[in-house]
Amino acid sequence: MSLVTKTFELYGKTYTLEAGELAKQATGAALVKQADTTALVTVVVSKERKNYDFFPLTVDFNEKMYAAGRIPGGYLKREGRPSEKATLTARMIDRPIRPSFPDGFRNEVQIVATSLVADQKNPIDVICTMGASLALTLGGVPFEGPLACVRIGRNKETGEFIVNPTYEERENSDLDLELAGTRDFISMVEAGAEEVTEDDMLAAMRFGQEAIGAFCDAQLAFVEEWQRVNGPIQQKEYELDQPVPEVEERIFAHYDEMYAALSDADKLSRIAHVEELKERIRAEFTEEEQLAWEREIPVNLKKLEKKAMRTMVVETGERVDGRAADEIRPIMVKDSYLPLVHGSGLFQRGQTQVLSVLSLGMLSEGQRLDTIEPVDGKRYMHQYNFPPFCTGETGRIGAPKRREIGHGNLAERALLPVLPDETEFPYAIRVVSEVMESNGSSSMASTCASCLALMDGGVPLKRPVSGIAMGLIQEEGKTVVLSDIQGIEDFLGDMDFKVTGTERGITALQMDNKATGLTFEILKTALEQSKQGRAFILGKMLEVIPAPREQLRSSAPRIETIMVPVDKIRDIIGKGGDTIRGIQDGTGTTINVDQDGSVVVGGVGDSVNAAIDQIKEIIREPEIGEVYDGTVVTVKDFGAFVRLFGEHDGLLHISRVAEGRVDRVEDVLNVGDSVKVKVIEVDDKGKVSLDRLDKPQAPEGSGKGSGEGRPRRESRDRSERPRRRPGDNGHGGRAPRRHHEG
Repeated sequence: MSLVTKTFELYGKTYTLEAGELAKQATGAALVKQADTTALVTVVVSKERKNYDFFPLTVDFNEKMYAAGRIPGGYLKREGRPSEKATLTARMIDRPIRPSFPDGFRNEVQIVATSLVADQKNPIDVICTMGASLALTLGGVPFEGPLACVRIGRNKETGEFIVNPTYEERENSDLDLELAGTRDFISMVEAGAEEVTEDDMLAAMRFGQEAIGAFCDAQLAFVEEWQRVNGPIQQKEYELDQPVPEVEERIFAHYDEMYAALSDADKLSRIAHVEELKERIRAEFTEEEQLAWEREIPVNLKKLEKKAMRTMVVETGERVDGRAADEIRPIMVKDSYLPLVHGSGLFQRGQTQVLSVLSLGMLSEGQRLDTIEPVDGKRYMHQYNFPPFCTGETGRIGAPKRREIGHGNLAERALLPVLPDETEFPYAIRVVSEVMESNGSSSMASTCASCLALMDGGVPLKRPVSGIAMGLIQEEGKTVVLSDIQGIEDFLGDMDFKVTGTERGITALQMDNKATGLTFEILKTALEQSKQGRAFILGKMLEVIPAPREQLRSSAPRIETIMVPVDKIRDIIGKGGDTIRGIQDGTGTTINVDQDGSVVVGGVGDSVNAAIDQIKEIIREPEIGEVYDGTVVTVKDFGAFVRLFGEHDGLLHISRVAEGRVDRVEDVLNVGDSVKVKVIEVDDKGKVSLDRLDKPQAPEGSGKGSGEGRPRRESRDRSERPRRRPGDNGHGGRAPRRHHEG
């Protein structure tokens, strides 16, 4: 096996495909690059066929921190649990690859994508699908390839579409569309958008389909070069599950019974009827037959259920719950569902019910990200939980599964474009969607419930968002687009097409497609039908809460930002952080100080004002003309130092402590005395000179050193007297300049 490398340019970006040097013991391996960003994708197919009634495919993305020249955080300093981004990348590879394998493939397949270089300019995720496709091809594995995935952006200023934009180009894009498939059809779509219209989204998907075709052609060119160097690729033979006509015939004899069992609007009741029928059908097979056909029997029972459901839709126009194709299930909306929390909303559509809860915090409480991407954190976090009780089942509750991470990410992208900027609303925002019941489209219900929670909590959204899941049935030459699909229509249908948006346009989109006959005309119909459905759902939401609350809940933190002089930051923090900790502990607030002088104070109720007042006292400077009730802290021969506020003192010269001449300050003032003073001068070094208001008369006998009643000092020869500099008060200090007010 010899090394083969091929570099090509598409849509202004440079790519490299390489194979034959790394991971040669894998069934197939390929190195794929965009500029310097590099991923190794390997495929291993087990030699033995597994005794499963499903396709055992596993896809993993190994996010190596060395790819970005970083050391992993944490105590162990090695990669551990995959980040959310790594999980989403694995899903991005899995979703187009999985339906490309032939029916009945039961050998275990593991695809592993490993990040080797992340150049901080070009994302690594989309090129991994091309790497997986090439590795499968070089390994001689049967699948409907080649496949590719592309990201489509759109320049906000010029409106031009961009294929696989850099991170910098994505910053100036109002569209982030990932789609995958072959040159003939799209099998996976994921998108976030800034209220893009349906027509523009469709145009972007058309453009993306052309780009996918170009990357598929590049793979074919590489394979041609590979075979020229290394000889023909050996297509491996894998035994597939073959239909057993006898099993299919005996099971499909119960078609009418299955059709009747499916005609029940209630999910649990319908499932019970279907399972009861399946058990009766299984019982018709002997123990020997059940053992011999242990895979074929469940596969054909599923085929029977699928055929009955799909035929019902295309022949009668009615669905299993009696709805028309474009009909939305009954909707129930409640705001302020929970007390004390910062915001909450309950959304129910049919038998799908989601409770979303809002929490607000300081910007410093946003999520820190430890990934290979040039993003170190995010302010908005949406998390989705799907406990087993929501489908009436038992199960383990632990770390979120890939599906939960994917659905949470979809709802996050749906709401992100309508959130206020952090300068307008300086909060970290976390929304958690708890699925209480599920019968299809819980991710769209979580989007609606989360919008309700944000509005209920007083987050000033630009516009409210709703979402809907669309489906597709292609059977017997007929095509039906379904609105608001339920679980069985997702599981047994041809498409799961989720769309979220505002009245102005689409904010997020996700599609998984199993139908190779999906045309852009069908997609156009689905988008138009989804727009009508979203508007209907949004209307129901706005009947309950027409706009975001004008004020935050009393339980939510207040966050205020003030600017302070940069040279005062040290004073606010204090030695070893003592000052700022003291303010936080005393007021129950959280304070963040930035190097630019912005101080963010967060807390509940009046605690924020109390903390800000203390900070203002620390940074406060005396100003000429201000009057203070001060306290004498030090007495000198030349005057008294008066504490004005905080650590700020001013000098009250002996000539200003009383009306008349005073020889000794102690005759008028002592340490601890209160005195009303006015600032008359602040020099360029910050020294403050004071004048006493409401001066008392000098005590009798004070200041009479040159008159009667007081001995005169012996005069000294002028040459013996020390020379005074101008302004010297004779006591080793500088006397303040006098200001005479007219």
